[in-house]
Amino acid sequence: MNDVSAPGGRKIRASVCMATYRGAPFVEEQIASILAELGADDELVIVDDASPDETAGVIDRIRDGRVRLVRAPINRGYVRTFEEAVGLSRGEYIFLSDQDDVWIPGRLELMLAALAESQVVASNFDVLDGGPRPWIPRLRSRDSGRRLANLWGILIGYRAYYGCGMAFRREAARYFTPIPSYVRESHDLWLAICGNIVGSVTHLDQSTIYRRLHDENQTPAGWRSLPRILSARVMLLRLMLEAFRRFRSRP
Repeated sequence: MNDVSAPGGRKIRASVCMATYRGAPFVEEQIASILAELGADDELVIVDDASPDETAGVIDRIRDGRVRLVRAPINRGYVRTFEEAVGLSRGEYIFLSDQDDVWIPGRLELMLAALAESQVVASNFDVLDGGPRPWIPRLRSRDSGRRLANLWGILIGYRAYYGCGMAFRREAARYFTPIPSYVRESHDLWLAICGNIVGSVTHLDQSTIYRRLHDENQTPAGWRSLPRILSARVMLLRLMLEAFRRFRSRP
């Protein structure tokens, strides 16, 4: 487990973990919305995935002691970058964040309240500037305890678990990390699977972020080919078995 204290002995409450890549146009606005939510005992851990643009430079110019920037020497993809950020985090509560969204005021405290009862919390989002949402239905609080229904929803693709709207307690990191080596996308679904297998997930009815949908988003916006859909379903089944194995093998 990471040392939860910052230099000087200050205990870290919440760690926001962000992976960046080619994020120069929007990352400063996102960071500003996050820092407005954080307290003095929180941190923002950013791992830049060897961006070829000015992303790291934009972040480096932000003068705030709560921001920690790590520059990866080579590009590894966003799953491994998020995994590194989580590994570097020191907080009791870990939030995942994309580089191009905007946090809705009150997000941090709302999700911390949910984490007092559950190991994982997942919230909804609205689209920045009121654009159309993806077709997947919003999460509902009344489904929080429906573990099998949630796992089935993950498998067939109608449970709206997005990493940018999720957070978890430090203790859940023992299931979440290391992320299985065959995972190249959908780290958020892996986290949701872990939380549901453990039986400790809270869905929030509220939206806590404004998502910025654009051509550079990593989350696919349209329909995939049948082979890719089938491959993703096989991966999700493997992840469910892996989460169950980790849950059974850990005290």
